[in-house]
Amino acid sequence: MSEERPTSDAAQEANEEARTSDADAWAKACAEDLAAEKARRRAQYGSPPGSAAEELRKLVDTVADKLSGLNSPLFGVVASGTAQQMVNQVVQQAKAAVEPVIERNPDVFDHLAAAGSELLAAYRSAVEAQERRWTTRERGPRDEGTGPGERIDLD
Repeated sequence: MSEERPTSDAAQEANEEARTSDADAWAKACAEDLAAEKARRRAQYGSPPGSAAEELRKLVDTVADKLSGLNSPLFGVVASGTAQQMVNQVVQQAKAAVEPVIERNPDVFDHLAAAGSELLAAYRSAVEAQERRWTTRERGPRDEGTGPGERIDLD
């Protein structure tokens, strides 16, 4: 009887290993499928937007690049180099001021973006409700001419 017991323990261990390897294979297959689907969507729709902080950083970089490359005919030929240096200096100062704020508070920008979306939804709801009231208002009382004035019959 003591020989049967180790055999059953070995069988149980083998079953557990098989279940573990099946679970690992399933997890690996799911991860591969998810990665393939993400790659397909990225190819079809482009890269998804990042967090609000990342998007703000991209915006600041893009605006900085545009301002740095801006050549204005208003400055003239002589002042053009000096004006360009001043623009570059202002752009660098702005980036230096914004970057630490973004680094310290990335979640704040996500919350602000969500709050902005909620405010926009509330505004849309209010406008739609007002438009509904305007378009469904009955014209009867206004056409009758009832109000603070007196109706005058011209016949």
